[in-house]
Amino acid sequence: QVALVESGGGLVQAGGSLRLSCGASGRTFRDYAMGWFRQAPGKEREFVAAISWTEWIYYADSVKGRSTISRDNAKNTVYLQMNSLKPEDTAVYYCAADKGGRTYYSGSNPLSRPITYNSWGQGTQVTVSS
Repeated sequence: QVALVESGGGLVQAGGSLRLSCGASGRTFRDYAMGWFRQAPGKEREFVAAISWTEWIYYADSVKGRSTISRDNAKNTVYLQMNSLKPEDTAVYYCAADKGGRTYYSGSNPLSRPITYNSWGQGTQVTVSS
């Protein structure tokens, strides 16, 4: 497992932007698939975006076209740039890492499933006001 620490959340008006960051411990960050999930009050945790160790990228339909996930392996950091934010984007955003080791997955969109991930950060609050 790796230790993950998110930052960059905050309060923003609708239509605004935020960039979330997630720093990871360890020397093999480049071998991990990384994901962003979010959880609003009273709702289940939902997938937002993921980037594999090969930098294959996948977005949830709810954020596609408004968000960009990226990684900087030299800094052990994954980012989530969110634009055109909406009140319904309000949630705690969590960063997650899989088991590493350049794992290959089969099936339909495995990186969108929380069960794929072994490590989770503590979350960062994003609040979008209308």
